[in-house]
This record gives sequence, C-alpha cells and structure tokens, in this order.
Amino acid sequence: MKFKSILITIGLFVSTLPGFAQASGDAGSLPAGDTVKVNALLQQTKEFFSSDTAKAFALSNQAKTMAQSIGFKKGEALALKNTGIVYYFQGMHIEALDFYKQSLQVFLDMKDNSGIANLYSNIGVVYYDRGDDTKALENYLQSLRYSELAGDKFRILIALNNVGGVYFIKPATYDKALEYYEKALKLCEELDKQTELGAISVNIGSIYYERNDHTKALLYFNKALKAYGDTEGSLNAYNALGKVYNKTGQFDLALRNHNAAVSLAEKFNSKMGQVQSRMGLGNVYVKKGDFVTALNQFAKAETTALEIEANHELKDLYQEMAKAFSQTANYKKAFEYQSFYSAITAKIYNSETDKKLGTLQFDFDLQKKQGEINLLTKDKALSDQKLKRQQLMKTAATVGLVLVLLIALLIYRNYRIKVKTHRIVDKQKGEIEGLLLNILPEEVAKELQTTGKSQPRYFESVSVMFTDFKGFTAIADKMQPQDLVEELSTCFVVFDEIMEKYNLEKIKTIGDAYMCAGGIPTPDENHVENMIRAGIEMRNYALRHNQKRMDAGLVPWEMRIGIHVGPIVAGVVGKRKYAYDIWGSTVNIASRMESNGEPGKINVSSSVYELVKDRFACSYRGKINAKNIGDIDMYFLEGRVGHPKEEIAQVITMGEQRGVVSGE
Repeated sequence: MKFKSILITIGLFVSTLPGFAQASGDAGSLPAGDTVKVNALLQQTKEFFSSDTAKAFALSNQAKTMAQSIGFKKGEALALKNTGIVYYFQGMHIEALDFYKQSLQVFLDMKDNSGIANLYSNIGVVYYDRGDDTKALENYLQSLRYSELAGDKFRILIALNNVGGVYFIKPATYDKALEYYEKALKLCEELDKQTELGAISVNIGSIYYERNDHTKALLYFNKALKAYGDTEGSLNAYNALGKVYNKTGQFDLALRNHNAAVSLAEKFNSKMGQVQSRMGLGNVYVKKGDFVTALNQFAKAETTALEIEANHELKDLYQEMAKAFSQTANYKKAFEYQSFYSAITAKIYNSETDKKLGTLQFDFDLQKKQGEINLLTKDKALSDQKLKRQQLMKTAATVGLVLVLLIALLIYRNYRIKVKTHRIVDKQKGEIEGLLLNILPEEVAKELQTTGKSQPRYFESVSVMFTDFKGFTAIADKMQPQDLVEELSTCFVVFDEIMEKYNLEKIKTIGDAYMCAGGIPTPDENHVENMIRAGIEMRNYALRHNQKRMDAGLVPWEMRIGIHVGPIVAGVVGKRKYAYDIWGSTVNIASRMESNGEPGKINVSSSVYELVKDRFACSYRGKINAKNIGDIDMYFLEGRVGHPKEEIAQVITMGEQRGVVSGE
C-alpha cells in the first residue's frame, strides 16, 4: 500500500492562540480585559479538541459570542475556526467546511493575510482527506499565495508541504513533490519547528520508500520519530517504519511499530491514525500468511474509514481485503470487495483530475510571475517605454510557448492515463465476471449483469442428489479443525469435477452434506441418467478414499447418497450476497432418500426408478417411513441392465470385506 502525505494545518497541530488577538489591529481600541478573556476561551477550546467535543463546542461558542459583543473580529474568526476543527476531529467534514468558510470570510473582510492563509490550508486538508485532489490543491496554492503576501515563513513551509502532498499522490509527480518537500524542510530547520520537521521528514522518507531506497527511507523516518518525541505525530513515524520493515521481511519489527502507532492513535483519538495503523498491521499479517488476523484488522480499519469518509484509505483497504478473502477461498466476499474497490477508484480518479491539477499550478505560477513583473516595472518607472514594450513582448512570447508545451504534455499524459485506466478496468471486469461465474450458473450470472436481477423459474423435471458422511459429528470431534476442513475440501473438489463432467449444477454444501441438481438452469433430457452416473462415481471415489484412510490407520468416512426427481423452483437468494438455490418438496424428498439410505449405496425414489428401470437394475427395499413425509417406495441401485449386478455391487462388497462400509 502506498504512503499518503502528512498534511500540516495551523490550528490543528500548532497553537497560534496566546497573545494573537492583542497583536492584531482590531484589538487596539477594545478593553484589554475582554480580549484576554476571549483569548483564554480560545486556548481552553484547543485543549478539548479531540478529548471532550461537547466542552470544546461550548467554549468556542462562548468565545464567539463574547468576541461579537465587543466587536473583536479576530477573536470571532478564531472561534469559528475552532468550531470547524472540532467537527474535523469528529470526521464531520461538511460541518467543518461550513465553519472554516465563515472564519475565512471574516479574515478576508479584515484583509488579514496570515489568517486567510491559515483557513485556506485547513479547507484544503478537508478536501484532501475526502479524495478531492483538485480542490485540495486549489486551496493549498491560495494558502501559499497569502502566506507569501504576509511574509510568514511558518505558513509558507506549511503550504509548501501540503502542495507537495497532492503531487505525492501519483508517481509521475514524485519529483515535483520532493521539490516542494525539500523547500519546506529547509524552512522548518531554519525556524526550528520540531513537529513540522517530523511531518515533512516522514513525507520525504515516503518518496524514497516508494522508490525502494529503504536506507534513505529509514533515515528520514527515524529523523521524524526523534523530532516528534512523545506526541500524536509520532504515530505517523511508527507506521512508516512498520511499512519499511514489512517490505523488507522484518515482521517482528513491523508489528512492533504498527502496534505502537495503534496505541498512540487510540490515546489521542486520531481516527485517521487508527485507520492507517490497522491497515499496516493487516498488511503485515497478509505477508505472514495469517489472513484471518489480517481481515480482522482490515475490518476495524474499514469501520473507522467509512465513518470519516477516508476515500483514499478505503480504496487501498478494499483492494487488500478482496485479495485476502480470495486467499481464504471466500470468493463471495472477494467479489464484493473487488466491486467496492472498482467503485471508489472510479470516484477518485476522474479522467479530468490531472488536467485540472496542471491548470491550477500553471495559473498560480503565471500569477506569481506577473506579480514579479509588476514589481520590477514599478521599481524601474524611469526606464524608457520602448524597453518595457520589448520586455512585455518577450515575456508574452515565452509564456505562450510554455503554454503550448504544457497543453501538449497534458494531452499526451491524459491519453496515457486513459489507456492505462481502460486496461485496469478491463482486467478488473474479467476478475469480477470470473468470481460471479464461480458463485452462480452462467445463465443466471448473465441475466444479473444484463438486467440487474434474476427471475425465479419453475422446472417440471429436475433430479436432486444429497450426500453426507454417516457419523460425521463424532469423527469431526476427534480431528483437528484444519485437518477436517482439508479432508472435506479434498472430497468436495473431486465432487465439483464430477458435476462439471456430467453437466450438473452444484447448489451448495452444508457442513459435510453436498447438494446438487440436474436439468437446471438449462433443461437437459438426460439429467436423471447423468445424475445416477455422477452418484456412482462419487460413491466409488469415496470407497477408494476410505481405503487410503484405513491403510493409514484412520477411521473411514462412510458416505450415503440419495436421489429423487420432480418439479422445483430455482432462483437467486439475497440482494448483495448472491446465492443460487432450489425449493420444493422434491428437495425435501431427496434429502430423506439420503438420510434413509445406507453407507456405500445409492438410494433412489420410485420416481427415479420408473425413469431408469430399463437402463439400470434396482432392488426394491419396500415402503420406508420418511420423517415429515410418510411412507416412500425406495430402491437401491444395483447395476446397468444387461450387465451383472456385481458391476456396482462388487465395489461395495470389496469395501465391506475391507471394513470400508458397514450396515446401519
């Protein structure tokens, strides 16, 4: 899983409240005592951002009311921002944006460039967390612009880091991201800002991690851990170290670092931190082959990620969960999470995103360049008019040439991305269709893909077979769970192959019972004979398998088989987790044929006997009482007509002599 850039936002991670209002122009004519009270309330609000949201809301609202009553504009703006921060920590992004924008408007009215830069940065963080990279970059560039106008180096380094974070999303712009990060790091060291130094060091190390330069990655991640100290930010460094150790196969170190990150995330109530830490743990367990523990960690991460709408994390999470479920042979879940992955990928990577990102960056650079030209023009007011015209023409020509080159590059890059996206979508479509066919009959799967639903169908004649192993519960109690599942899987894989050979439909397995049907979903006039031949092969395989078990000194698994034919209704059950199933009295009677049979024999109903008596010899057992149904004529299948009865019975006799099959 790819790293996500760590963003820095004044007000979320850095305190700017103490004494701030007194230094502002609008506080000079206000009562000093009142502004001090507002400042105190703002500082108290910060202390409860994530620990006691109700108290934080009450304090920020009290600060806003008091600031408005005395006309303290900066206090009002900071109180609105604090309310937005509390909502942000709760994952309530819509409410956070609402209060951020109210605060921004107050700062704009005041022409406070530092405050404006601060709010644009906070707004950008929200859009970044929601996966809207275009709006995130737009706000970060605005923050950078106003930070430079204010001459505020601290806010400049924050904006540089956050712009780098957007460029870090795609490998094609890693160089651009590194350029912004290194500028931010230089300012950070100059200003001796340890928390921000930790965040930027993690970001730079992340680029080296993605480029497989693990030595440099570890260097920067350890630098970040040292800078963070015992603060919330250190969970990012721990997660980063865990990923490197996982990638290099040092699993104990990887688990140690990710668990340290989980503890810190829970301590500081960082929901995004909890998501990323548990994803890291899950990835380590996947590489170790412990998919059950991995899926447990992924599920916890998914719950929190959905709560805070962390789309980038959900995309990576769904992909990993689909792979993990596939590894555990849970193809239904694998298909479900592969579908979630495809949907959220399409949402994030809109085909116009790259074009918009490039346009915004170009507009910003152009505005900045024009501002520099205007300053030079003002300083050289005494230069002659001809020189100025030549300079403007030269600048326009250069800008025009650069614009043409950028447009050409953007068109080519978008073309490459579209080609790559189509390949990914085609591959995913094939995988999804393969998983769907593994769950449903081909005819039903196509109907679902075409119409979005499958209508139940009535079939006049369908053969239904049940098999199970006598005394399975007692056998299971004496076996290790892993050995038991492996033994069952070995048998059922063979049964599945027999189903495919005779054009029969596997319906489901319930514990040790195996259920199948013939003549659905496509009618087949030979389905009864095919079912009998399949039953013979399954019975004979079970006898051979038991001989191997006895040779190894193990208890044999004695299989009973029952077959009935009649009308049924078939269709898809459920809305999300599809299952193809059949219903009707035919199913119940087939089940009773199996439960009233004998190990190593094929018990058939009179309906089956009447259809195959000219091809297969059967011995009449008489009327046997079946639970909840009554007396039923039952027959044991003996052999094909025209061949010795011993043809089928011989295998049974041999098994009985060896102790494979015993009577009821």
